[in-house]
Amino acid sequence: MENNKLHNLRHSLAHLLSAAVLEMYPDTKNTIGPSIEDGFYYDFEFSSPVSEKDLPKIEKKMRDILKSWKEFKGEEKNLEQAKEYFSENQYKIELIEEIDEKGEKITFYTCGNFTDLCRGGHLENPSKEISPDSFKLDRVAGAYWRGDEKNKMLTRIYGLAFETKEELETYINQREEAKKRDHKKLGKELKLFTISELVGKGLPMLLPKGNIIKTELEKFIRAKKENLEYSFVTIPHIAKKELYIKSGHMGKYDAMMPTMTDENGDEFVMKAMNCPHHFEIYNSEPHTYKDLPLRIAENTTVYRNEKSGELAGLLRVKNITQDDTHHFVTQNQIRTEIEMIFNLMREIYEVFNFNDYKVEISVRDYSNKEKYFGSDEIWEKAENILIESAKKLNLKYTIEEGEAAFYGPKIDIKVKDSIGREWQLTTIQLDFNQPENFEMDYIGDDGKKHRVVVLHVAILGSFERFMGVLIEHYAGSFPLWLSPVQVSIIPVKENHEEEAKKLSKILKEFSIRTEIFPADNSLGKRIHLAKDMKTPYVIILGDKEASSSTLTIENRDGTKTEGISTKDFLEKLTQEIKDKK
Repeated sequence: MENNKLHNLRHSLAHLLSAAVLEMYPDTKNTIGPSIEDGFYYDFEFSSPVSEKDLPKIEKKMRDILKSWKEFKGEEKNLEQAKEYFSENQYKIELIEEIDEKGEKITFYTCGNFTDLCRGGHLENPSKEISPDSFKLDRVAGAYWRGDEKNKMLTRIYGLAFETKEELETYINQREEAKKRDHKKLGKELKLFTISELVGKGLPMLLPKGNIIKTELEKFIRAKKENLEYSFVTIPHIAKKELYIKSGHMGKYDAMMPTMTDENGDEFVMKAMNCPHHFEIYNSEPHTYKDLPLRIAENTTVYRNEKSGELAGLLRVKNITQDDTHHFVTQNQIRTEIEMIFNLMREIYEVFNFNDYKVEISVRDYSNKEKYFGSDEIWEKAENILIESAKKLNLKYTIEEGEAAFYGPKIDIKVKDSIGREWQLTTIQLDFNQPENFEMDYIGDDGKKHRVVVLHVAILGSFERFMGVLIEHYAGSFPLWLSPVQVSIIPVKENHEEEAKKLSKILKEFSIRTEIFPADNSLGKRIHLAKDMKTPYVIILGDKEASSSTLTIENRDGTKTEGISTKDFLEKLTQEIKDKK
């Protein structure tokens, strides 16, 4: 979460933007202007159009006004006073009436010659605390008033803001690099996935090369889990509505898909989560303490009715293939199982160079406890176990109130990618409530029935999202083991194509994924095309190589190896794939 100083700085700048706009365009109506993750914005109703070409002069005006902004002064007004002040601004009047209806104080804040309706949260002395080169107006966009498409379209001006010029420049450079790495752009260029309007937004289809990456990830995570005695299962993609009524998801989980009815009148739902199915698998036979911990795993797809405006390439989709596991444990096994999960997570993250991550512990919204299953006692116990586990593992963590699932608190792990952006991946949820709901028991060493405890765990999160993250993390240059094509073979002339086919056959016998670029274009163009596809190794096959039975290899990093034997090259490839470096 952003610190209070940065929040207040950005909020103060939103006011400064509004002051500059109103001074330059007096007929404008200002509406709302909050602090956001990378800066601020303010929504306006302009009497004449304003575009991005106008931003530099607005930004200059902001810097001019900033010099005189010495202090924010707050003042409480009654309903009549407030409405009188904004008598010509229906947007402010609407906000004022809502504040009054809630019984809250109506407060105005003034800095310099500018006054605005505001709850507060500013810098004490903007002119001293805001560096003039630490902010920048970024772009102009349309935005419906209150986010409702039935309302008037306003003009939203976005700004970027940080505490220093250096932080601003770092962010802008990172964003420019992120544009180059955009997984939607690279996914198209590298022929990894496609999205069809006819199939539907949020329903990406993996092309052959994209499917290779997903398959390799599935094989990788499955092998890691099988080594830890996870048991893999397969469940159907739909279930009777009653299953989700029992689990509590129907009515509590907005992203559940609509129901469908069969000829007998039974209602079915496409699964939005796997846990209820796995609970029924657990309950399909009796268990004793000797069976626990029982780890049920599955790489399977769930379907969620995500809002269309939030869908984005592979990062936010309607079909989510999870590396899902449910750990059925005794109460005494919870902490050791969490430790095992973290060790697995670290081992997997290391392969992808995700060595910088942070831990968030999501707890209930204490002001809205009726949203959640279970008693205060159970929730306090579960939350404390997660906090104590994080402390025992020497993990720095933050508490995120209101972010828990309705049946239990969770740990979320956010990793930093190669350019410093954060991505939420691993989730560990501790669940005492669904075992009660589904009456999941085991026979203890005392011969009596006991309730099992469930840990809901996904390490990669979803394969679609994880692939999107990896595309951007690696900028499309995947490590050898993940690369859809590992070796491109380029015969110099047509008479070298037969030799290229023989070499390709040898490599494929060792499970090396190869692609031949036949001599139907210039050599330079074919080499350029292979490199555009970010293939790790390109073999140039000409007279010299054919006569010497050696290979000339061009590496993706620009280095070249000449005179290497096929045998030595195969050993190099095999070891690199095994090492996953």
